[in-house]
Amino acid sequence: MTNAISWFEIPVKNFERAKSFYMKVLDTTIKDAHMAEMKYGMFAYDEDNNGVGGGLVEMEGYTPSNQGVVVYLNGGDDLSVPLARVESAGGAVVMPKTDIGENGFMAQILDTEGNKVALHSWS
Repeated sequence: MTNAISWFEIPVKNFERAKSFYMKVLDTTIKDAHMAEMKYGMFAYDEDNNGVGGGLVEMEGYTPSNQGVVVYLNGGDDLSVPLARVESAGGAVVMPKTDIGENGFMAQILDTEGNKVALHSWS
């Protein structure tokens, strides 16, 4: 096993709003991959090398929450950069950039859907 996580899904109430939030905060693209009764968007990932990937999901049975499992998304080279975009994208910073020693830095945010998500960077 190369990575502890192979895929993640973040439940959303409003797909377009959530997609806009994550694209703005992480300065990335999210590729639409809708299926039958599901609105689905995939974060950019290294498909050729079995990289860890994930998506946003809007469908019945997927309920956003700020409790439970916390997914850590890559915050880029400096966590301060995406954190500075969270509030203007409609979210909230609930734990500021925090030094976690030899493991870099982390922060926690609430997205536009009410999910608590963490960000990580090495600086």
